[in-house]
Amino acid sequence: MQPCDEGVILSSPAAAPCSAAAAPWILAATILGSSLAFIDGSVVNLALPAFQAELNEERAGTASGINNAVSRLAGVLSIATLGVLMLASFNHQFSFRLSEIDLEPRIRHEIDEQHVKLAAIEIPSGVDSPLRTQVQRAIDDSFVAGFRLVVFLASGLAALSAINAKLLIESKPKK
Repeated sequence: MQPCDEGVILSSPAAAPCSAAAAPWILAATILGSSLAFIDGSVVNLALPAFQAELNEERAGTASGINNAVSRLAGVLSIATLGVLMLASFNHQFSFRLSEIDLEPRIRHEIDEQHVKLAAIEIPSGVDSPLRTQVQRAIDDSFVAGFRLVVFLASGLAALSAINAKLLIESKPKK
């Protein structure tokens, strides 16, 4: 099961996942991410005809194929890279937060074995309510820390891409 599966979302208790001070930043990151997803398709659809107009007919198909292949490869590599960074950040944060909770070694080991599940880690049934709350908070905070890192990196890469495009794409003089 993946962390964003419907069952995981529906099985979590409804609670405010962030502080009131963090809420505007969460909203801004969500809007930025959604905007990037929408812009990606429209940029390709607008830029590709411009590239094709600059090239002669026989190279237009080749340029389109190369553009598509590079775009898909970049998507796969970014998902893999950001996924590894998310997991590493989550594990680091979770280990630190879990070390501050007084758990039996057996229970700590059971929880540690599930670290790749990220936010879907299942707390063993033998954990009493106060400790269960602390462990769940450690899981939630660790996931948010990892997600925050990924969002900031993706935002930074998007900004660098915009700067790169501004500097490298020459504009034609107006006639």
